[in-house]
Amino acid sequence: MINQPHRRFVESVIPYLVLCVAPLCWAGNIVLARGVADLIPPVAFAFWRWTLALLLILPFTLRHVALDWQEISRRWKRLFLLAVLGISSFNTLLYTAVHTTTAINGALIQTTMPAVIVLLSRLLYGESVTGRQTAGVLLCLVGAGLIVLRGDLRSLLTLSFVQGDLLMVIAVLFYGLYSALLRRRPAIHALSFLTATFALGAAGLFPVYLAELAVVGPFALDRDIVFSLLYVALFPSIVAYFCWNKGVDRVGPNRAGLFINLIPVFASLLSVWLLDESIHGFHIEGMGLIAGGMALFYRAKR
Repeated sequence: MINQPHRRFVESVIPYLVLCVAPLCWAGNIVLARGVADLIPPVAFAFWRWTLALLLILPFTLRHVALDWQEISRRWKRLFLLAVLGISSFNTLLYTAVHTTTAINGALIQTTMPAVIVLLSRLLYGESVTGRQTAGVLLCLVGAGLIVLRGDLRSLLTLSFVQGDLLMVIAVLFYGLYSALLRRRPAIHALSFLTATFALGAAGLFPVYLAELAVVGPFALDRDIVFSLLYVALFPSIVAYFCWNKGVDRVGPNRAGLFINLIPVFASLLSVWLLDESIHGFHIEGMGLIAGGMALFYRAKR
């Protein structure tokens, strides 16, 4: 049998392992979004992603939704706000941004999200941030930026900002606000919350999807598009959001927010596995800085 101290240790570690799953799935989402940018319009990609995700989870969550229906009906405005911020807006903006921005710019902007979450948590809840915690956040940002810039700081001198960069900034602000507001979500089952936000997020996208359809027309449904939609509906949507919501609920938005910095780490590892790219020194250095920053932040929190 596991003794009491070991059991407490395992229980304290599990939320952080769960949080690691979300950036892993989202790293795959970024890689895929770049790959299909010319094959499917951004709003259509986001709308069908969430619609398919809803259809996939509904058979398993309907019982919980029925039990929580009274609270869902009473708190639907709050749920709709969370759905618009974290479901409808963020992913549509990301899918739109990759049409006009570079991978370096997009990833670099997204790594500012932990700092945004910390700032919003302080503004909304008056949550204190120590100097050591601030240093931990900055260390994570430096590590993530080092990976994105491939160890060449001179890349900063050649960055040019376009419409996609502004869209990524807005997307990061929306998702940071979503993460900070998660502590105010209605007291319903996690699966009920996931189902409600998926449904409301898809509903919020529907009129925008119809407008896009009228302008650009339908996309060609081939095997690559089907597999891409199934992937984003299952992993970056169901698996990642369930893990992220559970993790934020357990450890709070500030501590969870630093895990966003793992996205460029996992994206690099996925590139090695899927694209036969090599691990370089800047990958190791960046991962070390991120690990050190996270350790500094959490030690300061304790």
